This record gives sequence, structure tokens and C-alpha cells, in this order.
Amino acid sequence: MKRIAFPALVVVAAAALALSGCSGERGGGASTDDATGSAGFAADALIGVALPDKTSENWVLAGALFEDGLAEAGFDADVQYAPASNTVAEQQNQISAMVTNGAKVIVIGAKDGKQLGDQLQQAADAGVKIIAYDRLIENTENVDYYVAFDNFEVGRLQGQALLDGLEARSAHGAPWNIELFSGSPDDANSAVFFGGAMEVLQPKIDDGTLVVASGQTEIAQTATQGWEAENAQSRMDSILTSAYADQEVDGVLSPNDTLARAILTSVKQAGKDVSKFTVTGQDSEVESVKSIMAGEQYSTINKDTTLLVEQTIKMIQALQAGEDPEVNDTEQYDNGVKVVPAYLLPPVIVTKENAAEAYANVPNLLEIVEGAQ
Repeated sequence: MKRIAFPALVVVAAAALALSGCSGERGGGASTDDATGSAGFAADALIGVALPDKTSENWVLAGALFEDGLAEAGFDADVQYAPASNTVAEQQNQISAMVTNGAKVIVIGAKDGKQLGDQLQQAADAGVKIIAYDRLIENTENVDYYVAFDNFEVGRLQGQALLDGLEARSAHGAPWNIELFSGSPDDANSAVFFGGAMEVLQPKIDDGTLVVASGQTEIAQTATQGWEAENAQSRMDSILTSAYADQEVDGVLSPNDTLARAILTSVKQAGKDVSKFTVTGQDSEVESVKSIMAGEQYSTINKDTTLLVEQTIKMIQALQAGEDPEVNDTEQYDNGVKVVPAYLLPPVIVTKENAAEAYANVPNLLEIVEGAQ
């Protein structure tokens, strides 16, 4: 997530993390003359990883990668998922327990990034370093680092893909009727994706190239609570009934693949021709890659979870060695209290045309692509 000023996806890992391990004395205490020469903490210290529920393939993959990668690096890993009930209490409890159990670093993929202040204060009081993973944690000074893909760029890529798909697939020229969907309001990334996309789309709405027939253009109107597919499908059903009884919808901005498939289901059930319809996505979920190759979903975003977990573990290794982790953005990730030092990875837009290239190093997805060609 980028340029934020508040308030304004089971997959098998494609590649093992090549991370070196260290030996040392367990217990997590600071050390200066152990086998590693570390000035940070013990080489086999406890590292906590608190992730949200398993509603996305990428979260499931991330958990497995953290388990394996942290073990390979010599750490004692405690990887926890919050339940699918969309409450944050369990994640709060998990983080508190990690602090009590002596974790030296806690990596947090926040269930709700606005409701972890007390737990992060507890962590700070105990000297625990916090790395916000994929989702920025808001309204607290007790976030040390943020690691993510450039999520504002994700939004821009989605907005441009929508325009490209409309041009390539629509049965007619502009103006085109579109609808806008955004993610869950409790996920700070949602506003960033939407903001990036609207940087591309708003000028086209303003000049009449794009028409939002429902009139729902504000993020509060477009939000999808909990990133739940049924919520997106229900809203799309309602929009089709109310705004498209006597006209066609040409495309939809969808922030991720799960919602894109739900939107496609709604459009299909309404008798629309999805080969002439454009919907964007994100996360390179298996079923969406299949859909893209079948000529249905137009695009997705490839954000290689393996790379993101690998970078996070590199940051943990730096902290263990008493060093400052590498960051590449120290200006743009304002969580409402502080600008959080960030390391951003570049996202990649994927359509049917470039899928083989985009997934060249992802064997299970490349197999799908090659099987459809």
C-alpha cells in the first residue's frame, strides 16, 4: 500500500526458500559472543507469525513457507492463523501469547490493522520487533518494518488492465459501462488498491469514456466486507438487477481473484456473455488462472508469496545479527502515527497473452497455462 494518509489466497510452494541457518543457544536472550557473533538475539530464538484466516490461497502458502523457511534459517517458528469468524480477538490473543512466550520478532498479517494497538504496546515493552506483513498496521508507533508488494502499483495495474480489456473484448467502443469493487474495509490494503486503480480510472469517468451506471463510486459503497465471495456476488446481483435491466455491463474492477470469480458467477447467471466482459483480479489463484486461460477472467496480478516470505526472513536474520534490515521506502507508508520503513516488491500484471512468461518460475501455474495453449 502506497501513498497512504489516514484517514483518506492449498497451493504447494513452487520453490524452497534458500536461507542459511545458524546455531546458537535457545532462549531468545541477547548475545554478543555466541557462535554467530550476533549483537541481536539468539540464533534459534522464537519467531512469531500471526496470519489472518485461510480465505486466500496465498495466506495458506505463506504459513507453510514461514514454517519451512524459519526452520531452515535456524529459528523456532510459531505460525498461527486467526479463525474465519472475522473477529480479531483470537489474533490479539495469539500475539500476546507470542510476546509472553519470548518471541523476539513477530510478523503480523493483520486481521484488522486498526485493532492491535494494545498488543503491539505489550510487544514494544518487551523489546519485541514487529514486522507488518502484506498489510500495514495502523495508528500505532509500535510497528518497526513493513514488507509487501507495491500495492498502489497493484491498483494502477488493475485499472489499466480494465481499460485494456474493455478495448480488446467489448463488442462496441466507448463509452463503456463499468462497476467498481473494493476489498474489506478492515484491511488497510483495500483503500490503497482502490486508490491506485482510481488514479487510472477517474479521468476516464470524468471524460465520459467510462460510466458507472449504479452511481457507486466511493470506497464505502464499493467495499466487500471480509473479502467474502458471497458478499461480492450478492452486490453484483443487486447491481445487475437495478442498473442493467435494459443495458449491458462491460467490465468490473475487482481487487482480487476470489471476488472476480464471484462477479463472473453473477454475470453468467444473468445470461451475460463473459467473453465480451472484462474483470480484473489479483493473487494468481489457481482457479482464476484457469479462468483467464479459458477466456473468462481478463487479468490477475502475480505477487510471488515465496519472494515476500523470503524477504521477510531476511529482515528477521538482519535483526538477529543486530543489523538494520534493508528497506527501499522510507517516505510513503504513513500508518496515521508514523511513517513505517518499508521494503516493497514489484507486482506483475498477468493476462492470457503473457501468462507463460509471468509464470515461468511457478511450475503448477505454468502447467495450467501450457495445458490450455
